[in-house]
Amino acid sequence: MSLLCVRVKKAKLQGPPDKFNTYVTLKVQNVKSTTVAVRGDEPCWEQDFMFEISRLDLGLIVEVWNKGLIWDTLVGTVWIALKAIHQSDEEGPGEWSTLEAEVVMKHDEICGTKNPTPHKILLDTRFELPFDIPEEEARYWTRKLEQINSLGDDEYAFQEEVQKKPLPSAASQCSFEDADSAVDDRDSDYRSETSNSIPPPYHTTAQPNASVHQFTVPSRLQQQGVLRESCADSLQNYDLDYREHIAISPAGSSRYGSSCNVSQGSSHLSELDHSHESAHGSEQDDDHQERESNHSYHSSGSYQKDGQAWLREQEEPHGKEEEEKVCETEEKCADHSAAKLPLELEKPKDVDAGAQVSYHGDNEPPPFPPARAHWIRAISKVRLQLQEGQDEADPSKPPWLKGGPAGGLYGIDSMPDLRKKKPIPLVSDLSLVQSRKAGITSAMATRTSLKDEELKSHVYKKTLQALIYPISCTTPHNFEVWTATTPTYCYECEGLLWGIARQGMRCGECGVKCHEKCQDLLNADCLQRAAEKSSKHGAEDRTQNFIMAMKDRMKIRERNKPEIFDLIRDVFCESKLTHAQQMKTVKQSVLDGTSKWSAKITITVVCAQGLQAKDKTGSSDPYVTVQVGKTKKRTKTIFGNLNPVWEEKFYFECHNSSDRIKVRVWDEDDDIKSRVKQRLKRESDDFLGQTIIEVRTLSGEMDVWYNLEKRTDKSAVSGAIRLQISVEIKGEEKVAPYHIQYTCLHENLFHHLTDVQGNGVVKIPDAKGDDAWKVYFDETAQEIVDEFAMRYGIESIYQAMTHFACLSSKYMCPGVPAVMSTLLANINAYYAHTTASTNVSASDRFAASNFGKERFVKLLDQLHNSLRIDLSMYRNNFPASSRERLQDLKSTVDLLTSITFFRMKVQELQSPPRASQVVKDCVKACLNSTYEYIFNNCHELYSREYQTDPNKNQDLPPEEQGPSIRNLDFWPKLITLIVSIIEEDKNSYTPVLNQFPQELAVGKISAEVMWSLFAQDMKYATEEHEKHRLCKSADYMNLHFKVKWLYNEYVRDLPAFKGKVPEYPAWFEQFVMQWLDENEDVSLEFLHGALERDKKDGFQQTSEHALFSCSVVDVFTQLNQSFEIIKKLECPDPVVVAHYNRRFAKTIGKVLMQYADILSKSFQSYCSKEKLPCILMNNIQQLRVQLEKMFEAMGGKELDAEASDHLKELQVKLNNVLDELSAVFGNSFQTRIDECVKQMSDILCQVKGTGNVAANARNTVAQDADNVLRPLMDFLDGNLTLFATVCEKTVLKRVLKELWRVVMNTMEKLIVLPPLTDHTGTQLIFSAAKELGHLSKLKDHMVREETRSLTPKQCAVLDLALDTIKQYFHAGGNGLKKTFLEKSPDLQSLRYALSLYTQTTDTLIKTFVQTQTAQGSGVDDPVGEVSIQIDLYTHPGTGEHKVTVKVVAANDLKWQTSGMFRPFVEITMIGPHQSDKKRKFTTKSKSNNWAPKYNETFHFILGNEDGPDAYELQVCVKDYCFAREDRVLGIAVMQLRDIVDKGSCACWCPLGRRIHMDETGLTVLRILSQRTNDEVAREFVKLKSESRSMEEGT
Repeated sequence: MSLLCVRVKKAKLQGPPDKFNTYVTLKVQNVKSTTVAVRGDEPCWEQDFMFEISRLDLGLIVEVWNKGLIWDTLVGTVWIALKAIHQSDEEGPGEWSTLEAEVVMKHDEICGTKNPTPHKILLDTRFELPFDIPEEEARYWTRKLEQINSLGDDEYAFQEEVQKKPLPSAASQCSFEDADSAVDDRDSDYRSETSNSIPPPYHTTAQPNASVHQFTVPSRLQQQGVLRESCADSLQNYDLDYREHIAISPAGSSRYGSSCNVSQGSSHLSELDHSHESAHGSEQDDDHQERESNHSYHSSGSYQKDGQAWLREQEEPHGKEEEEKVCETEEKCADHSAAKLPLELEKPKDVDAGAQVSYHGDNEPPPFPPARAHWIRAISKVRLQLQEGQDEADPSKPPWLKGGPAGGLYGIDSMPDLRKKKPIPLVSDLSLVQSRKAGITSAMATRTSLKDEELKSHVYKKTLQALIYPISCTTPHNFEVWTATTPTYCYECEGLLWGIARQGMRCGECGVKCHEKCQDLLNADCLQRAAEKSSKHGAEDRTQNFIMAMKDRMKIRERNKPEIFDLIRDVFCESKLTHAQQMKTVKQSVLDGTSKWSAKITITVVCAQGLQAKDKTGSSDPYVTVQVGKTKKRTKTIFGNLNPVWEEKFYFECHNSSDRIKVRVWDEDDDIKSRVKQRLKRESDDFLGQTIIEVRTLSGEMDVWYNLEKRTDKSAVSGAIRLQISVEIKGEEKVAPYHIQYTCLHENLFHHLTDVQGNGVVKIPDAKGDDAWKVYFDETAQEIVDEFAMRYGIESIYQAMTHFACLSSKYMCPGVPAVMSTLLANINAYYAHTTASTNVSASDRFAASNFGKERFVKLLDQLHNSLRIDLSMYRNNFPASSRERLQDLKSTVDLLTSITFFRMKVQELQSPPRASQVVKDCVKACLNSTYEYIFNNCHELYSREYQTDPNKNQDLPPEEQGPSIRNLDFWPKLITLIVSIIEEDKNSYTPVLNQFPQELAVGKISAEVMWSLFAQDMKYATEEHEKHRLCKSADYMNLHFKVKWLYNEYVRDLPAFKGKVPEYPAWFEQFVMQWLDENEDVSLEFLHGALERDKKDGFQQTSEHALFSCSVVDVFTQLNQSFEIIKKLECPDPVVVAHYNRRFAKTIGKVLMQYADILSKSFQSYCSKEKLPCILMNNIQQLRVQLEKMFEAMGGKELDAEASDHLKELQVKLNNVLDELSAVFGNSFQTRIDECVKQMSDILCQVKGTGNVAANARNTVAQDADNVLRPLMDFLDGNLTLFATVCEKTVLKRVLKELWRVVMNTMEKLIVLPPLTDHTGTQLIFSAAKELGHLSKLKDHMVREETRSLTPKQCAVLDLALDTIKQYFHAGGNGLKKTFLEKSPDLQSLRYALSLYTQTTDTLIKTFVQTQTAQGSGVDDPVGEVSIQIDLYTHPGTGEHKVTVKVVAANDLKWQTSGMFRPFVEITMIGPHQSDKKRKFTTKSKSNNWAPKYNETFHFILGNEDGPDAYELQVCVKDYCFAREDRVLGIAVMQLRDIVDKGSCACWCPLGRRIHMDETGLTVLRILSQRTNDEVAREFVKLKSESRSMEEGT
């Protein structure tokens, strides 16, 4: 035995540094160790490893692996022959070795490598000599060891355990990225699971790495508190002597089972434990376990306690200190869970002084070198263990009966609960994870039979016996129909062979007689039976013949099937010599048959369940008869019970191994019918069922349930019976029951075929048909187990459950999940699909299972937990790149479903966790850790997977590889990785995991989980960015687009998100707003640029069809582009969209109004140009059109109310701008139109004739009208044609309206309404016009020198001309609408003025009175008041009206004068038909009185032509002046219509400064002012034009 020391120094790798994150794996003699992962193309590890070497013909395999996202890739391998390694106690400089791509295999072992790669590695390898102790010490330790060995031999026959064969192990299949990434095992009920595991078969470069990394990587999981306490336990996992970091794995975890040989119990280092080897005994606290695996040093239940005790024994003074250190070390370990675990053996010089092994005090040098300290510790552990074994074992019990509650069937049930016993667990979570790799560990499928040499030896013999003369090819009976001459009873059922002749069957060879119905029940071998019978009757010759025949059988068997016996020999590791001797012995025992065989059988009838009801009461009164040979015994009767309990024990002696035990259950009847039946059939009672047990199937102590069988097809039978049978066979007094023997055979066979021959890979037999699930091995091995089962009465369901238990230790091997799933489905069917005739529930049937209910349930529970853990890492365990593994994934889920079915239907649990939910949770757990992984390693993974440009320098400092507030590079990379994960789940995993289509779609769950996790991080990141805003808004927008795409592509349609408003728009809202703010400035800049360009080009039309210039197009192109970006965000949050639209509406408003303002300012200057004003107005109109389109694009009626109002308001503003521009443009034609109208006026003046035009003279009127219109038409023709081509339709209409207005007003001004002549009248009308804003009109009138009045004919000509102009502006429907023209106030005013021309003065005055109702109203600032009393009287006969007016007084007159003040009141009646009547009265004047009293009455007579509503009274207060005109103080008007109803009225009238009138009044006044010859007209004009005179004081 030698100690191999390897130092992994460094490597040189060819390729970009960012591509490599490498670690080194060392494998030798099925032991594996791994370094940490180091980045870069020149990684430096500098780590030491030590290995125990017992075979120098092997080699050291060094593999360099590159860590990957989902799996790792092999960089290259070095194979170093152990013989070539030199011996040295000191470290050397090392040697460079070239890594090669492939390994060369020979006899399933690596013997070299080929295909060199450009990579190199520097290794220092050497053998160190462990034995450097003086002779004296050596003798001391040898003596100690001999004592220990003798202890072991006396108590346990250790020599059978000492074997060079590897221990049971489970191949590791999968890689974890790091120890901590294994999903929490906390939901498991069984924490102490660990297993022996062999490293997997060697890989080529293409395969993913299957190693389990032993180094933790700090991850965000830790920060989030998800990490398990794995490291807290890990210290114990190293098997540290508590004061030192040099970890020892005891011999138990090495692959060599010796506990006596020091050289093998040497210092295997903790890598064995850590990586793949077993911490086997951690679960084996029970007594029998301890003896079964003495070499598994961990198994001591009180290891900690006794270990400390031993240390104290060695070193009393320092005991307490040691204990403190233990705790300290553990605390450290727990605290630094993320730190590198010190796996490699540190050199003694590196260990600090306090931690070194010290036996005599810390200051003294240690007495032995460190290497020997390892031995001392190892030996002490063995001794402790043996002592414990002695203390706890109960030697009186046979070994197979010690243990758990399985009634001697040992396995899972015998597993202790570590948690109750140990304050500090001896096995860390880390090792749990690793040991679980290929199977659910030895704890579950505890195959203790592999180590029980005594049992194996016995099973070996029994197996040979079953196979040398198998039941399946025994000689059948040669039955013939036979006539009995004397009363004869059936050998099988012992009933009488009834009838006169041909009553039954008889075998020609052995002479056995039975009913025809019983012949199939006789299954003993005819030859063997005949031989026994003959030898008993002394017929030697005949016996000899039979014996010869049997010998020949066995010889043929051995010759034809040598492979069977070879396999049995290999499985049980027997030498050829032993094997040959055993074969002889076995053959002889077959030939002796039962002649020399005898046994004592004790049968306890315990209970039955689910019996048939035979009585009328619906129950039965069962009792049991038990018959062995000719001896028959019965139990007492239990009345009225279908689940009776008897608990009666019977003793039998048996001398014939082919005998059967017949157990029959009866229903006791005590009536006449039964008595008659007894007379005839020897059976008075009803038959309830039977079970027939071959004596040869009995062994040891058994507690077994047997199903009750029918006797004939007519029997109605159900239920099962429980028997406890104890057999003491002569010569085999202490043997395990056959079920346990079968388990031993099956487990050893499985172990041999899988671990020894198959290198840890389960070979799956190729079987077809309905019973394919009962085929567990290939042909040879299958025949062995089947024959054994047949010979010793093992039920097929027991075989199936045993195989299932074996497979569960290898459930991660390729193809195994499918087999396990089928097996469990059939086990389920066996128990759950009860037959119609039986009324036993599935759970009761299962409780009667010989495998052990508890044991199987526990097995399934642990398997369920393990499957969940592995499914929680399905990406690692079932990579999408491997179709085979994907198929295993599917089968794993099927297996999970079968377990759920088992719990529901067989265990009949109320609501076990549903498989779909379990898988869903697992998938989510896996996705959670996947997300964490890609988040933490985003930069590296992205660079490796998606970096297209290899030259691009990817070396980012680690702090910049994660999310940063300085840039947003991290997030798009993360999104890319997330998409790759979701796509992989959708395309690779969803089709595989399709068992629950309604509940589980991996792709959808993947998207949901990824989005939820991403959303949390993204939201947090955006909040951080919002505080600092260190990136451009465009970058935020780009990220927003990517997030939107991710959501729309994968998340939007998921059930959890469908119909909901997502959150992500809110995260980015501030950044989009920022972008919109910036965009507004850009838009305004762009607007100015566009206008400048357009101005330079002279506002050209963009094309012959488009009537506007390019600046409008440019402005809206820019706005539309901006809006497109907002639109492409496809924001699903209406609130956020509303915010965007409001903000953008403001931008639109600002841009368009600025455009309109700029044009408005310079518009006046362009009016003189021909087309330009039209194009500019077209531009404004086009803004409106485009704005409408944009309004629709932004959502139209659906648009947010605020934004909508903003845009509508903008539309109104633009409309007003257009109106203003049109007015400006229209007014620019005023001068030219004035000239045209003057010419028209001149032509009109030349039209002669009266007003009454004769019919034939009408043509002349039309002719005249044409002449009059010519100057105007010439002007309009040219311009309107141009406008029609240059203007947009809307603009054209506005221009036409403005021109129409200008033309109408000018004609009214210059032709229809002449200027005023009377100077005072002019003054007064001026003041009236001032109020109306018509001052300019009047001034224009005043410009005219000559005065003229239109004749009726001229009016007619003008009327006709108006019609023509109207037609012209209508332009056959292309111009203004007729209704507009008709209703236009300008035309109506003109028409009205014309119509007034032709009316009489009376009519005009009447019109004035009736229309001017507010002349005296609205006196805000009265200059005094007058009190008047009016009485109205109408003559009943003539209908004439008489008005009496009494002027009472004036009051509060406001008048300043320096001279005499003499106020008087003047009252005038205004109305038609007054020319011949008295119209005006004045009172006397009162001197210097500002509140004069008058009390004067006046009478006005009105005609009967018109009613009082055509009249009004005008009251005027004047200051009387001699020799000059009286001055007006104030005026009031009273209309008689107001007092018609009352008949009289007295009131104070406020005095105003002047008369108020509207346009009609003004027009009437102007027309009457022309009638200079008419006194009434003159007086009326004067009256209405009067206003308050200037005061002297002002």
